[in-house]
This record gives sequence, structure tokens and C-alpha cells, in this order.
Amino acid sequence: MKKKLLMILISICSLPLSAQSNNDTAVVLELFTSQGCSSCPPADELLDEIREEYQDQNVFVLSYHVDYWNRLGWRDPFSTEEFSDYQRDYGSQFRSRSIYTPQLVVNGSEHFTGSNRYKASDALKKYTKAKTTNSINVNNLKQNGNSLSFDYQVNGPDFNTITLALVVSERTTNIARGENRNRKLKNTNIVATRTVKRDTNGMVAITIPNWVNKNDKLSIIGYTQDTSLRTTGATKVDI
Repeated sequence: MKKKLLMILISICSLPLSAQSNNDTAVVLELFTSQGCSSCPPADELLDEIREEYQDQNVFVLSYHVDYWNRLGWRDPFSTEEFSDYQRDYGSQFRSRSIYTPQLVVNGSEHFTGSNRYKASDALKKYTKAKTTNSINVNNLKQNGNSLSFDYQVNGPDFNTITLALVVSERTTNIARGENRNRKLKNTNIVATRTVKRDTNGMVAITIPNWVNKNDKLSIIGYTQDTSLRTTGATKVDI
């Protein structure tokens, strides 16, 4: 009996550890991008590479498509004014004179050009060691046609808001006009809708945008922020 118990303990201790199960750290990368911006495709590609490389760790990537490039010949189908306003909030927090694309914001704490591989690598090394103060539970997901609802709960102190983003895993688009005309662009973890709450728990009901189709792989990425927009916790749930 003792020998059998010892073998079980050895087997358990030998199991590979995955950072995905460790809620003490979280890295949230928010890329502000546009299909109408000729400088954005390299940043979109880098974000996709990061998603693939860190898929088994607590690294969460999101593409926020802004709308201020739409007037230059190509309307980005994933863009909204709301996401541009969110980027302006970061601009105010970072005391920037203007906003730009592609901009990569890491844990709400620093920003740089989204195609800068050196700075992205350096930020990932730094923030994968930073401890979070909040954990997030998302459950009771229910989908009925284009309606989606779920419950959330935030554990831990010192958070100001929780963002709950409906994310489309990836899309490839043929660009007909604008700075990227005649190019085929791939976008990763596209934010379809963004809901912001301040309560520690509650229910969220959203309407899935018309451009999302039944073949898209969807997920909910939730992340908490303090009053300075710094990330304090994050999670992801596949739908």
C-alpha cells in the first residue's frame, strides 16, 4: 500500500507545470491598429506570433481597431469610435500629445510602436514576473443567436474597472482601397465588443456584432485595471 501511494505521489510530482494555471501573473497586450494604416501589418503579425508562442501562459493579446483611419479610403470593418476613445484614455494617462497606430500597450503601464520586437520581448520578460492582485471568474455562458450572456466575479482588492471583451480569434481580409490596397491582412484576437464594469460581480449581456459569423472561434478575455489603467488581473474563457 505504501509503495503504491509513493508511486502515485511520484506521478503527480512529475506532471508538467503550466503557467496557464497560475493566476499570480498576467500580461495583457492591447494593440491599437487599423487595416487602413500601412505601418500596422508588421504589428499585427507580431501580435499573432506572440499569441502562438505564449498560448500556454497567462499572456492575453487583444486587437483594438480604431476608426480614425477610415476616412482615408478604407473602412476597417472591425473599427469603432469607442476603441479610439479608449486609446485616447491611454493617451491622457501617458500624457501623450497624440495617439498613433500601431500602438502596443502592455499591462496598461507602458506603450511603444507595436512592431518593435525588442521592446515587446523586453516587456514580456518583465511583466511575466509581475504579480497580480486580482483573479477573475467567468461562468454560466449562454448564447442564443446573436445574444450572449455570462456571469463574472472579481476576487482581490484594489481594482477600479473590469473589461470584458468578446474576441474573435482571427480573420483574413482582402483590402481593396487605402494604404494597404491589394493586400491580404490577418488580424488576431479582434475585439468585437467591449464591456466595462466597476462592480466586483454581476451579469453581462451583449449583442454579437453582425460581422461575426458562426465559423468564428470566440472567447471572452477579462482584465481588471486600477485608476491608472494598470492591469491587475486577467483571464480568458473560450466559447
